[in-house]
Amino acid sequence: MPDTEIRRWASSLRNDIDSAFQPERNGHLPDWRSALTRIPSPPAAARPRLNTPVVGDGADDPQNPDLWMRFHPWRKGPYRFGEIDIDTEWRSDLKWERLRPAIAPLAGRRCLDVGCGNGYHLWRMLGEGASLALGLDPFLLYVMQFLAVAKRLPDHPIAVLPLPADAITKNLERFDTTFSMGVLYHAKTPEDHLLRLRHSLRSGGELVLETLTVEEAHGPIFRPEGRYARMRKIHAIPTVDTLADWLQNAGFSDIRHVDTTATTSDEQRSTEWMTFHSLPEFLDPQDSTKTVEGYPAPRRSILTARKPEPTR
Repeated sequence: MPDTEIRRWASSLRNDIDSAFQPERNGHLPDWRSALTRIPSPPAAARPRLNTPVVGDGADDPQNPDLWMRFHPWRKGPYRFGEIDIDTEWRSDLKWERLRPAIAPLAGRRCLDVGCGNGYHLWRMLGEGASLALGLDPFLLYVMQFLAVAKRLPDHPIAVLPLPADAITKNLERFDTTFSMGVLYHAKTPEDHLLRLRHSLRSGGELVLETLTVEEAHGPIFRPEGRYARMRKIHAIPTVDTLADWLQNAGFSDIRHVDTTATTSDEQRSTEWMTFHSLPEFLDPQDSTKTVEGYPAPRRSILTARKPEPTR
């Protein structure tokens, strides 16, 4: 990592990082490690493609799909490595295209993605010229997927650490742009999550926040009982106005609503690389405006905000 303070912060978490990779923490780890060692490095002629919808190595060498399938389910993407196309559950490129025109240009910026999954959006940040792309995700499968991807896309200033948002310390304050996408509604206390995001940013840095929201008729805060669209641990879904208030209360300024889009099966669906149920099974088969539980169907909003400069 090129930034001394970020490197020091990551080093302070070494015990937590090492603990996440202990075999007793996940019985699949030996199999994932075996598959990782057998994924070949890219050929010399490979030309990485980081600024296109399908992130890939630009190579055409044959691949063993069984090795890549060992990391099933693949949720964020899409990717292409050699002759293998990984058609992931989420068309994450669609979200990227919604937010990219509205955020500060990433060239030369240090970026953090909290809850990054396998790191698809981190690669897109590098494709926009970011000087560092660092992700946090507590789910070891996604970290191992990232390591598999990074083996085909070596020598980039990028990493994913097996850590939750709680790893962000109050005095970090080093990132130019912090992303939190698809995380806030899992936080028991959304206000605390937003404060941690602010702690990650330097003064003047930008937050890019993407999360579930509801229309005013279901607000100001919708709290589903039990599951929501078959997802567990959905604690609070605000309206856009309530979300803006949360950001202001957390100390952000220049709050802008960029986009609200209903999630459709064009963006989220089952594939051969994610064979479990997906959005079509999460919605009422008779009324796609409702979830199977009878709640408002998922829609996602993007807001940007800035950490203010200190007053003089």
